[in-house]
Amino acid sequence: MKERLTDALYGLGWATVKKLPEPVAVGLGRQIADAAWRRRGKSVLRLEANLARVLPDASPERLARLSRAGMRSYMRYWMESFRLPAWSAERRRTAFAPEGLHHLEEGLASGRGVVIALPHMGNYDLAGAWVTTRLGVPFTTVAERLKPETLYDRFVAYREGLGMEVLPHAGGSAFGTLARRLRSGGLVCLVADRDLSSSGIEVSFFGEAAKMPAGPAMLAVQTGALLIPVTLWYDRSPVMQGRVHAPIEVPGEGTRAEKAAVMTQRMADAFASGIAEHPQDWHMLQRLWLADLDPRPDRPSGGAGGEGGAAEGPAQETQGAQGAPDGRGAGRAGSDRRAEA
Repeated sequence: MKERLTDALYGLGWATVKKLPEPVAVGLGRQIADAAWRRRGKSVLRLEANLARVLPDASPERLARLSRAGMRSYMRYWMESFRLPAWSAERRRTAFAPEGLHHLEEGLASGRGVVIALPHMGNYDLAGAWVTTRLGVPFTTVAERLKPETLYDRFVAYREGLGMEVLPHAGGSAFGTLARRLRSGGLVCLVADRDLSSSGIEVSFFGEAAKMPAGPAMLAVQTGALLIPVTLWYDRSPVMQGRVHAPIEVPGEGTRAEKAAVMTQRMADAFASGIAEHPQDWHMLQRLWLADLDPRPDRPSGGAGGEGGAAEGPAQETQGAQGAPDGRGAGRAGSDRRAEA
């Protein structure tokens, strides 16, 4: 029953919100965000706890203001996502204004293939629609199956309708397909700031240990593709902003595991720089740092907590390819879990 209700709610969002006048949709999103923020539920409290890691000197009042802005940013993501299929091609072409675009254009022109890695910031579906519409470049991503199956089908159809190739997350097969796309000079996009598997790579993130997926770096190590972090944020305009960071090159020395570890740390550093500048647009409503995660057989021991790193409620989940640093399988490249507030 819960799964059917979840699917029905998402269906209602896509069917109804996209038909609303834009000012009405914007106002509705803000009302929902503010109502969720006032309830002070687990998602809001977790967001504030995560923001406290980003801004350790922030007062409780500032964290509260940031979490309110964060919930508004989060609901802007959803309202845009529900409305994106109805946007004109011209609207998609002008809805994103990234800095450093030359890094991506030069990477694609090199023929080496490009892996774009993103944190849970802004609206990466909008950024993807901009890439396929403005740049005319198709790209590939990976979606983990959701329950119910009809909800998974909705998200796949939604992203394919925006011009993306969506691979199902099934064992290690997606990694091989992504590698082939990259070897042919293609573009792969993966969300990569949170990993809950046993084979994620430990990084220092805002001074504390966290795990991020091995997949983006491993794809670059194995194929020679460029690994390019991208961070996204909103300003007061209808146009989303972003930064295409400088490529992370594969180190010249070390084992594949060592190279992947170095590159994943550099990716985490790029994410941290963007998040520190625009913390209100980082939609991390789940536990991330190892100290906050429940101790489980496939995780390092950490602090107690009721969430255990799981998304609270229905979530949009995009999984990257599997591929451990030793190349034998295991290890998610990315996980998009934007829990409902």
